[in-house]
Amino acid sequence: MFALVDCNNFYASCERVFNPNLNGKPVAILSNNDGCIIARSDEAKNLGLPMGAPIFKWENFCKTNNIYVLSSNYPLYGDMSSRVMSILKQFTPDVEVYSIDESFLQFKGFENYNLNDYGQQIRQRVLKWTGIPTCVGIATTKGLSKVANKIARKFPKQTKGTYVIDTEDKRIKALKWLKIEDVWGIGRQLSKRLKAKGCKTALDFANLPEDWIKSNFSVIEARLHRDLNGIPTLTLEEYDQAKKVIATTRSFDYTYSDLSYIKERVATFAVTCAEKLRKQHSSCHTIIVFLKSNKHKKEQAQHSQSRAVHLPYATNSSLIISNTAVNAVTKIFKKGIEYKKAGVMITGFVPTNNYQLNIFEKENPKHLPLMQTIDQINLKYHTNKIKLASQDLERTWKMRQERLSPRYTTNINDIIKVK
Repeated sequence: MFALVDCNNFYASCERVFNPNLNGKPVAILSNNDGCIIARSDEAKNLGLPMGAPIFKWENFCKTNNIYVLSSNYPLYGDMSSRVMSILKQFTPDVEVYSIDESFLQFKGFENYNLNDYGQQIRQRVLKWTGIPTCVGIATTKGLSKVANKIARKFPKQTKGTYVIDTEDKRIKALKWLKIEDVWGIGRQLSKRLKAKGCKTALDFANLPEDWIKSNFSVIEARLHRDLNGIPTLTLEEYDQAKKVIATTRSFDYTYSDLSYIKERVATFAVTCAEKLRKQHSSCHTIIVFLKSNKHKKEQAQHSQSRAVHLPYATNSSLIISNTAVNAVTKIFKKGIEYKKAGVMITGFVPTNNYQLNIFEKENPKHLPLMQTIDQINLKYHTNKIKLASQDLERTWKMRQERLSPRYTTNINDIIKVK
């Protein structure tokens, strides 16, 4: 059996744990640079505040409806997420962290357990230890556990936040209730194709012939099809599985035409990519840098370009990756353009301890121990104490966060004081 544990209104719930005055009130969380709405409490949804709404257009709406609008506090959300996930691992060793607020659990050898009661225990412990409300969906496959979770979320009074699909009748009833566009893994375009075929519900999709699914869709849809029919096909994925591409991209707080500022941002992005690369014990061969103007300002000159650089040898050195990225963005940059976003991506990974050497060019052997020392120091102090000279020594990200709540759990100066 599989379970999907999903934190309800996670970003808003994190804020409510430390500010109980927000309980029962409409809450909205903004994206980077306080741009768009990326998370809403149920109260805000019921008022009609749409996801992705630009705050400058909906500011009056939020004020009129007394919606509390907050900047995204990622250090707080990330820390609260790790606390929730650590609690889930107490219930089973088989856990896949699917996103910041969702995890799949697999129950092996739980045949004699009452899984509905077990799901309630999970909810109660997470709520008691972290203050985060959750819903639990349990079924014979990952796909069906996602459906069960939606039912638990939709009907909290009837299910008490936990729902188990453990019979054929429950499976059919659940799939008949779920609309095709709400099925996990069915996107907007795919749902249009399926509706044209006559599929209006998840049950319609599950009843399609397997051979037709295989010939008309990808292997991903074929696996989902089998999962919804109660045939376990989608397995737990390793959370620590090495990535094939690492990217760090950010929108600037404002638009900039200053090359020195953009070079500093790109250098910081590149260093972050290199740190992630070393954590998974990999080195890269390719570095991709892009730079974009603000496409929403049609009256301004537009420019968007990327550049890929292939290195003669594999590296995970912040010095080399940063220097290469800065050189690339310098060639992309055009004078007179107001730039809004930049990013660095690295790929072409090989294991750091096993890759092909180049007879003519190689990395400076001093880089490896230097990077190890920097990582150890930064890990010890839980912050980027040591940076490259090309980086801003004061801040890692420069974002507009005018409505930011305190970092209650990650900054000693923001810890709540009890008087």
